[in-house]
Amino acid sequence: MDKKKVRDYMTYDVVSVAHDGIVKNVMDKIQTTNHDGFPVLEGNKVVGYISARDLLFVPPDTQVDKVMSKDLIVADPDMSITDAARVIFRSGIQKLPVVDEKTHLIGIISNSDVIRSQIERVSPEKVFNFMTTLKKLYNVDSTLNRGTIPISDLLPTQSKIYEDELEGRIYEIRKGLAEPIIVVRRPGKTILVDGHHRAVAAKRMGITALDAYIIDITQDIELGMERTAHAMNLHTLDDIQILDYARHPLVALTHRMAKKSG
Repeated sequence: MDKKKVRDYMTYDVVSVAHDGIVKNVMDKIQTTNHDGFPVLEGNKVVGYISARDLLFVPPDTQVDKVMSKDLIVADPDMSITDAARVIFRSGIQKLPVVDEKTHLIGIISNSDVIRSQIERVSPEKVFNFMTTLKKLYNVDSTLNRGTIPISDLLPTQSKIYEDELEGRIYEIRKGLAEPIIVVRRPGKTILVDGHHRAVAAKRMGITALDAYIIDITQDIELGMERTAHAMNLHTLDDIQILDYARHPLVALTHRMAKKSG
């Protein structure tokens, strides 16, 4: 079952507009908040949604309820984040107001909230696929256990992580939503396979141990990922470079494409 719920990722401090307000008020809020749309309320009840595109060619003194969208899609706070993702991406809507059973507004969840919730998810298939790879590469048998691993014991195998994803992992840890990391434990070594953002986030928060899927092997052999880590001078989590969002390769690619098209 998906333990991640809409309530864990939604924004509680929601900017809204009144149904009997005027379009000029909405224009002013767009400029001051940098939001592109707002839930429309009658009292505390959601009765519509108004976005910047609804305001095109509309006189500023027009009442909000004359131009707002009334075909509203909303989310329940106990809806799984996976179900919310399906609604957002299939409908093309960027934000869903979150309401209680009386349609009172309690929050809002956006497509960026959904994306953040899905980064670095661990599946059983991911773990067992890695165990199969170990068998093929090294002809070693392994066993899978679940437990806690001291962060100080981890040998990282990834040289770079990103600040924006790190902030997301800190948020998840605070909410108790972080996925387990994946490690290989062999005699004398605990090798971090997956979950570098989570591990660094925990260390930054002063946490000393993390929940983990532990792949145990009894043979004392050096794995290829260990040799790669040593080649990159990786010995502890402090050796990992943290990059800001602007240096993310996807963002850099977007910038290059924009310059070419311009």
